[in-house]
Amino acid sequence: MAGTKTKPINLALQGGGAHGAFTWGVLDYLLEDGRLDIKALTATSAGAMNAVVFSYGFHNGGPEGAREKLESFWWNVSRIKEPFGALNTHFFDQIPFFHQIEQWMQMMILEMTSLTASPYQLNPLGLNPLKDVLTREIDFDEIHSCDLIKLFISATNVQTGKVKIFTQDCLTADKVMASACLPQIYQAVEIDGEFFWDGGYMGNPSLWPLFYETDVEDVLVVHINPITREKVPHSASEIANRINEITFNSALLKEMRAVAFVQKLTEEGWLNDDHVGQLSDIRFHSIRAEHVFEPLSMGSKYDTGWDFLTSLRDQGRLEAEKWINANYGSIGKKSTVDLRAEFLDV
Repeated sequence: MAGTKTKPINLALQGGGAHGAFTWGVLDYLLEDGRLDIKALTATSAGAMNAVVFSYGFHNGGPEGAREKLESFWWNVSRIKEPFGALNTHFFDQIPFFHQIEQWMQMMILEMTSLTASPYQLNPLGLNPLKDVLTREIDFDEIHSCDLIKLFISATNVQTGKVKIFTQDCLTADKVMASACLPQIYQAVEIDGEFFWDGGYMGNPSLWPLFYETDVEDVLVVHINPITREKVPHSASEIANRINEITFNSALLKEMRAVAFVQKLTEEGWLNDDHVGQLSDIRFHSIRAEHVFEPLSMGSKYDTGWDFLTSLRDQGRLEAEKWINANYGSIGKKSTVDLRAEFLDV
């Protein structure tokens, strides 16, 4: 908004497959609004894709360049038909409720296939059409000099089980793909003799780089995996979906619980170390919008149809607009998430 002072903030972007289009919408609105100065992005999987595309677009064309690059990236993602191309036809689009059936069929095919064969058998050449999209959109030699926004991309080391953080000064397409490597679908990504899977297993995303590698004290977490659900799942697909959500939220929740614990100890006078002071000063904010994702099946995370992606984008824009209008005054002053109540008190 013209004439309004911008406020610095860091963003943490979760992964979640096609649901990352919601985060695209959040970023798109925040860029359009113009009141936030995004200094760093920590991200995983689909969040990592958004973060890298955002940073590259911003480096070359400012806010409008970032918006255009994000739209171009997601449009090209929607052109990908693998691995479920047989189900993506205009004929089926005419059948009532087929979209929901299609998502269920996609998930069942993936589940049945993963139980009987690995990606080393089904895809021995390690082909990944998403990598092709990424390399068409991003000049990774140039992104090394994108110093306006810091990037922290999480991946999980298959052999050690530890999280690995990749930064933009040495970022490659393979490192971004490592962050999004679901082992049921893709072969582990080899980088310098080490092998990596999706970062969501150990950091979705990792928050700690924002605390120690930047001096910005406000963090906005964009959630695309519901933390809570009122309904207890009963069907096989509902149970699988909830297990997926809990699994890919666990590392983030543990990290936020740790920050809440440190802040509690600091407030009560038990700790006063300078480094602890860094954590105690962090102000947390979040866009959760669980009502958007609760009706969606796990299969929808693999739905790259343009109509579905843009509907999530539009909902992301709406939630970002509501969030910033309600909370802009608190940025730089106080958290809008009660970490102790949300993650520490039981």
